[in-house]
Amino acid sequence: MRQKIGIVFQNPDNQFVGVTVQDDIAFGLENRCFPREEMLQRIDYYSKLVSMDSFLDHNPENLSGGEKQRVAIAGVLAMDPEVIIFDEATSMLDPKGVFEVNEVINKLKGTKTIITITHNLIEGINADRILVMNDGQIVLDGTPQKVFKQKEVLRNSNLDILEVMKISEFIEQDYQINRKEELEDVLWELTFKK
Repeated sequence: MRQKIGIVFQNPDNQFVGVTVQDDIAFGLENRCFPREEMLQRIDYYSKLVSMDSFLDHNPENLSGGEKQRVAIAGVLAMDPEVIIFDEATSMLDPKGVFEVNEVINKLKGTKTIITITHNLIEGINADRILVMNDGQIVLDGTPQKVFKQKEVLRNSNLDILEVMKISEFIEQDYQINRKEELEDVLWELTFKK
């Protein structure tokens, strides 16, 4: 099973073992005795995929949070797992780092099975399916469009609702709009526009 699953943890520093970015991406490959030429090809390919190819000789300790997380992702990808689990992979990052990591996740969509564990609902907009858990129980299961409309269930699960829902609530409370449903539909359409 370990051959088929890769995990990207919350804190990328917990995954680093190499002195350089290249060493770190190569670590798992070396442990599995990959031929050197294949290792170099994978390091080159995956460092480019995550936009870290110009950092191969850098010490991972000197990178930003988003850069570190992209190196951790490259290391996992180099092992070519069927499933990648992102366990709160963006929770310790600034907005730029969150954007960088989510860009990589979006590039992977359709090529791997991706499981993202997060409290940040906006990261689920591009998901095919969302499961919301509360006290160890699944309380919602469906597409982002269906799940995100369940405001009370999300709040009861200690999750924040999307901005589009906050705008809709604000309009509903403070303005007399006759076609609220049409406005809400437009806001939803804009939220999920790709």
